[in-house]
Amino acid sequence: MLKPIALVGPTASGKTAIAMAIAEKLPVEIISIDSALVYRGMDIGTAKPSAQERAQVVHHLIDIREPTQTYNAADFVNDAQRLIAEIQTRGKLPLLVGGTMLYLKALQDGIDDLPKTDVATREVIETRAKANGWPAMHEELRKIDPATASRLAPNDAQRISRALEVWHISGKSLSAWFEEGAQKRLDAQHAHASGNNLDIVSLEPIDRSWLHQRIEQRFVAMLAAGFLDEMQTLRTRGDLNPELPSMRCVGYRQAWEQMDTLQLHGASSQEMMARLQETAVAATRQLAKRQLTWLRSMPERHTIACDSANPTEQALSLVKGFTAKAP
Repeated sequence: MLKPIALVGPTASGKTAIAMAIAEKLPVEIISIDSALVYRGMDIGTAKPSAQERAQVVHHLIDIREPTQTYNAADFVNDAQRLIAEIQTRGKLPLLVGGTMLYLKALQDGIDDLPKTDVATREVIETRAKANGWPAMHEELRKIDPATASRLAPNDAQRISRALEVWHISGKSLSAWFEEGAQKRLDAQHAHASGNNLDIVSLEPIDRSWLHQRIEQRFVAMLAAGFLDEMQTLRTRGDLNPELPSMRCVGYRQAWEQMDTLQLHGASSQEMMARLQETAVAATRQLAKRQLTWLRSMPERHTIACDSANPTEQALSLVKGFTAKAP
């Protein structure tokens, strides 16, 4: 039975290309670890694997939700555990690929038994956010739970709201809940060492400016490939709004905001395009920074410099080494 392997890294670090190269050499099926790739109709702005790539290698957890729907870490853990077992039964290697680190950590460590959502508390938080703005709520979170705040963007409304809600309901910070469950999760890992105890290959740049350049180049390519047309199609459906998790994805949030500005204030399309590129690239860089922060909290990972001369060869060598140890 082949132990699952995770190929992770910040956005634009080259995960898809390396995963495809691994698939040329080894019998793998890919499980996406990406909270945006689950949505149908969101292809260009998520850098979704192409139809050709998906025809060459079986991909899972892509296009499994409508943009009106939600998908969370618990959903991912349930799906990934089932898929890992099915892929292993077929005698293939489960290769988990992506950058949603919360999903990876949940699969590795398990889901903590957090307090259930309290509608009244959430409404109070959202009312205050409307009055003061989410950056102010983020600052409030930083004072009570700096560890969680450091991983969240100042406008990440969904996660800031949940972290504050947990604090107000229980009197304990979200990070405290995670810490208190650490020993239980560790015991579970030892008890199920042959299950979800992944080998992790992490693509991380030595020179952050290399990644920043890749991010900008990729967004320019997305615009050239018709990202705004994709966005307009999503807007004209009539059932989406900017508060949905799908439309809060990096790139889509900024595009929605700029298209609103174009309609409401009569900005020129040229001004909109320039502003969109500026805000989306900046937001993507912030996302990459948060992803790297997550990764550095995982000492068990095996790092590869994605800006080195031969990251694909290094990754393939690591993966082959892991599979050679399989019983």
